[in-house]
Amino acid sequence: MNFMRTAILMAAMTALFVAVGALLGGQTGMLLALAFAGVTNLYAYWNSDKMALSANNAQEVDAASAPELVQMVAELAYRAQMPMPRVYIIHEDQPNAFATGRNPENAAVAVNTGLMQILTREELAGVIAHELAHIKNRDTLTMTITATLAGAISSIAQWGALFGNRNNGPGVIGSLALMVLAPLAAMLVQMAISRSREYEADRMGAEICGSPVWLAGALAKISGGAAAIPNQNAEANAAMAHMFIINPLTGQGMDNLFSTHPNVENRIAALDDLAARSGKATFSEAYASGFHGDSPSGPWNGGEVRDNSKWGRPRGPWG
Repeated sequence: MNFMRTAILMAAMTALFVAVGALLGGQTGMLLALAFAGVTNLYAYWNSDKMALSANNAQEVDAASAPELVQMVAELAYRAQMPMPRVYIIHEDQPNAFATGRNPENAAVAVNTGLMQILTREELAGVIAHELAHIKNRDTLTMTITATLAGAISSIAQWGALFGNRNNGPGVIGSLALMVLAPLAAMLVQMAISRSREYEADRMGAEICGSPVWLAGALAKISGGAAAIPNQNAEANAAMAHMFIINPLTGQGMDNLFSTHPNVENRIAALDDLAARSGKATFSEAYASGFHGDSPSGPWNGGEVRDNSKWGRPRGPWG
C-alpha cells in the first residue's frame, strides 16, 4: 500500500514537473523537465534523508554524546520490533521532531533541543514512538521524497519565470502566476497524503510507548511552542513542513492557510478515544488530576545504552 502511494505520488509530482516545463518552454521545456524529474526522483530516493537532515543542521549523536536519548530510541525501537534508527539532535528552540529515511534499515530520528527542554520523559517517549511509527509504516520514504520534489518544483517555477522563454512561454504575467501556483499545487499533493498518515502514526505511537496520554500531552505542548517560536530553517525549507510532528511553520501567521497536519485538538481527541477504549485515563482526566510525568532530565545525558538486538525486556517508564 505504501509502495503504491509512493509510486502515485512520484508520478503526480513528475506530471507537475512536466506541466511546468511545458508552460515555460514548450516541447523543449517539457522534455527538459521530464529528464530533470527523472534525475530528481532517483536522487531523492537515495539521498532525500541526507538532504532533510542537512537542511535542518541536524547533528548525529551516539551513546557517548547523548546516552539517555539514544537509549530511549533504542528501547522504543525494540518495543516496535524494528531496527534501531540513527539519532540526531537539532539545536533549535522550537519544540519539534521528525523522522526520515527510505526504509526502516536506513532511517533516522531528529529531535529539536527545544523539544527536550519542555517535555517530560514520558511525553518525549510518546514523540519518539510517533516518529518510529512513521518509519515502521514506511511513511518516511513518501515524506522525504515529497519534500524534495516539492522544493524542486518551487525552484524550477521560480527559475523558469525569471529566465524562461518569453516568446513561447506563458509571458510575464503567466510566469509570475506560475511561481505561485506551481508550489501551491505541490503543497496540495503534500496535503493529500499527510493528514491520515499523522492519525495512524499517533495511534501506533501510542501503542509503542504504551500510553496515548503521553503523546497527547506532548502534542499539546509542542503545538503551543511551535505557534510561539519560529523555526528559521523550516521557514527557509517550507516544503519539508509535513515531515515534522507539528507544523513548524505555525510561527508565521500565513503558513496556517494550507496546513499539512490535522488539527491538534482532533489528534488529541482521537488519542483520548483510544485511551478510553483501552480502559485508561484520557488526556483531560490525567492532566486535570495533576499527572505530568517525570520532570524533564535536561540534556538527556545519563544512562546506559544496550544493543537492542540482544535485549530481553526493555527498561524505561513504559515497560
